[in-house]
Amino acid sequence: MRYLLAMPFLREPSHILLLLIVVILLFGAKRLPDSARSLGRSLRIFKSEMKDMKNDGEEKKDDTDGTSAR
Repeated sequence: MRYLLAMPFLREPSHILLLLIVVILLFGAKRLPDSARSLGRSLRIFKSEMKDMKNDGEEKKDDTDGTSAR
C-alpha cells in the first residue's frame, strides 16, 4: 500500500477546517495575529541572513585568484 509522506492527515478540506478550529481554541483569536507577525519577522530575518551568506560566499570566490597568500 502506498502512503503519502506529506501531511497524509490533511486530505480533505474538512480536516483543514477542523485543524484551524482546534488551533484557534488552543491559542485564542487574540494571540494568533501576534504569532503570525512574529513568524513573518523571523522568516524575513532568516531570508536576509541566507542572502548575506550567499553574497559573502560569492565575494570570497571572486576575491581569490587561485594563488595562496603567505
